[in-house]
Amino acid sequence: MNFEELIEKVRHIPYGRNSNRYDFSLILTENKGTCSSKHAFLKDFADKNDIENVKLYIGIFKMNEVNTPKLEDLLSKNAIDYLPEAHCYLTINGTPLDVTTSESFYDRIKEEILKEIEIIPKQVSDFKVDYHKVFLKKWIEETNQNYTFDEIWDIREQCIQKLSE
Repeated sequence: MNFEELIEKVRHIPYGRNSNRYDFSLILTENKGTCSSKHAFLKDFADKNDIENVKLYIGIFKMNEVNTPKLEDLLSKNAIDYLPEAHCYLTINGTPLDVTTSESFYDRIKEEILKEIEIIPKQVSDFKVDYHKVFLKKWIEETNQNYTFDEIWDIREQCIQKLSE
């Protein structure tokens, strides 16, 4: 299987969290994956096969009811316009590639990205979570949110659960 074929295979794997966030090869055996596991898997494959100009990113974006319509009720119920959410994707020769679902989620969020950093595959687990938490804590303080960090993180987890349904 070449890289393009693998990309198409991964694109059609259903969205869902894997049993072990440190083993992104589980996307194949468990037939599910998140933005993190799917893109880390592809970046790792590219690195091991000397495929150049493939970069892995974390983008913090404004997750809202427009770019993520499934969350409209949950965000409204909590009186939140948006939550900063961490999303992983690739660029290949500078062109963004998002295989989280069969349709590119990146296209829906590109105008809402607040910050973007390049990472390596093993950083999609602990580093990504820690980076996201630091960003959220700063956002809560800077925007005078009416919620604590733990409350915001809980609402975020409810959002992720709803997206997995």
